[in-house]
Amino acid sequence: MRIAIGIDLGGTELRAAAIDETAQVLRHARLPTAAEAGPIAIVEQIARLVDNVSSGLDPTGIGIGSPGPLDAATGTVIHAPMLHGWRDVPLVQLVTDRTGLPTFLENDANAAALAEWRFGAAQGLRHMVYVTVSTGIGGGIVIDGRLLHGHRSLAGEIGHMTVTENPIPCACGGFGCWESLASGSALGRRAREAGLQADGPMTARVVAERAAAGDETARRLMAEEARYLGIGFANLLHLYAPEMIVVGGGVSAALPQMAEEIARTVSVRAMPAYADVPIRAAGLGTQAGVIGAALLALPG
Repeated sequence: MRIAIGIDLGGTELRAAAIDETAQVLRHARLPTAAEAGPIAIVEQIARLVDNVSSGLDPTGIGIGSPGPLDAATGTVIHAPMLHGWRDVPLVQLVTDRTGLPTFLENDANAAALAEWRFGAAQGLRHMVYVTVSTGIGGGIVIDGRLLHGHRSLAGEIGHMTVTENPIPCACGGFGCWESLASGSALGRRAREAGLQADGPMTARVVAERAAAGDETARRLMAEEARYLGIGFANLLHLYAPEMIVVGGGVSAALPQMAEEIARTVSVRAMPAYADVPIRAAGLGTQAGVIGAALLALPG
């Protein structure tokens, strides 16, 4: 049985797992991402995690799901806005040199899409869109049974669709992006602006918990979040005609709370031909990204 190491490089957390060919997680580990420390520090974190999960095993290689945009063919992260100093970082070469293992790179949302398509909620489908809603918003698209890459692997940056003319700044440097309205970070920002208080950071999880407990401000914020997500989902239906939209990332845990308002928004904004397309939570949950990353090193 072949085994590979998957790395899910997030702006907040760095995950690693040893995965076999059936997508079973044999070992896993995580630690906070040294997001402000620069690329070399994170490469060292990756190497430590690889050592942790691969001890006594014989992995074929390492797959990394990284925020983008990036060029998978050259193994270069072009720009990762959530990571300080990440411009034109030759991540594959750095990790290969540090670990001695063949290393493969893919957009983190593409990696999760691959996992959900092969082993998760969209298994058996030919056309699907995966949306991750967490610190930011990313996407991976499978069309005609193939992961869509586009020029320089830049396809699928769906978080940066412009969905409003309001000059809301986005981490990408633009304004009015879907990510700036509907990401977990955006929800936390709106909660702070609305006066919600928390013992620690005001996160999307806190807002969802407050809404579930009956807080009227939090419930209003979750309804707004659902509408913003629904607007983006309607756009994706028109663009890609998927058989299913799969939603992952931290905010997906609140999908049941938002399902009714999302469905209402999509029904108003999408053409009737798309009415029967389901919107489902990721079947692999928070493991989709790390499983998909490992699959990069387990082709076939």
